[in-house]
Amino acid sequence: MNSKYFMLLLLASLLTFSCQKQPKAKRLFVIGLDGASSKCVQNADMPFLKDFLKESSYSFKKRAILPSSSAINWATMFMSATSETHGYTEWGSKTPEIPSKEIGDNNIFPTVFQLYRKANPQSHMVCMYDWDGIKFLVDTVSFNYHAQTPSDEPENLAEMASNYIKENKPEVGVFIFNEPDHAGHQYGWDSTEYYSMLTRLDPCVEKVVNAIKDAGIYDESLIVIISDHGGNGKKGHGGKTLAELECISIFEGPNVKKGYCIDDSFPMHQYDVGATIADFFALELPDVCCGKPAKTIYDN
Repeated sequence: MNSKYFMLLLLASLLTFSCQKQPKAKRLFVIGLDGASSKCVQNADMPFLKDFLKESSYSFKKRAILPSSSAINWATMFMSATSETHGYTEWGSKTPEIPSKEIGDNNIFPTVFQLYRKANPQSHMVCMYDWDGIKFLVDTVSFNYHAQTPSDEPENLAEMASNYIKENKPEVGVFIFNEPDHAGHQYGWDSTEYYSMLTRLDPCVEKVVNAIKDAGIYDESLIVIISDHGGNGKKGHGGKTLAELECISIFEGPNVKKGYCIDDSFPMHQYDVGATIADFFALELPDVCCGKPAKTIYDN
């Protein structure tokens, strides 16, 4: 091979590599707060979360899909697709009620976690949760370890997550708290008890974030704090009011704008969460997915 041809081939290879999308972070941590209403979170006494917003890009107007219930909306976030596409259509769906438009490697509609696993086969991935319904939606086969807490106390999940992060330094950690949904159903979404639960959850979220810092992996991690729906001001959800539909999405990580409200530039929906994570890690979503990445969060 003559030197001129070799140089042209090398230049072409370098150009091809430089044009390929590169991940913006090495690790992903998702903290879910089931039933965390945007309006209530903004009004709640949550000092850690309020400070975290100053370092993050966030949406308080992200809309759940209908019906505004748990399994449907967690699936929609994880799969970046709507219910008629991924097939999960009911509050407690464990399997699709209608056939999924696409089936991934593990006989489930591809989740963003499955795509991450395929792109990073040696990565260490963990999922922990209070509500066992989550395990039917995340594609547990893609994870090295998944577990439900022995009791429905948020402090237990925070402690389990914190210890696991510091001991194992996973590339992906997904931790879904079943509160404040229970408090909303028992007492009402605008009740004193619901707000008290939000305040109680604040140090739980802080404990997980501090574990990421203590493990020395914070600067290389994308942290996503999300909820699946709000509540109707009484004791329910699943309907069509904005109080039920508007829920939080918060992103913090490398090249993410600080103190930036996504709602000023991007109309965020549930399915955009998975798309934003996929874009952050240069993962290719299936063509049937409808989510769009919130690229306005990027600092450069």
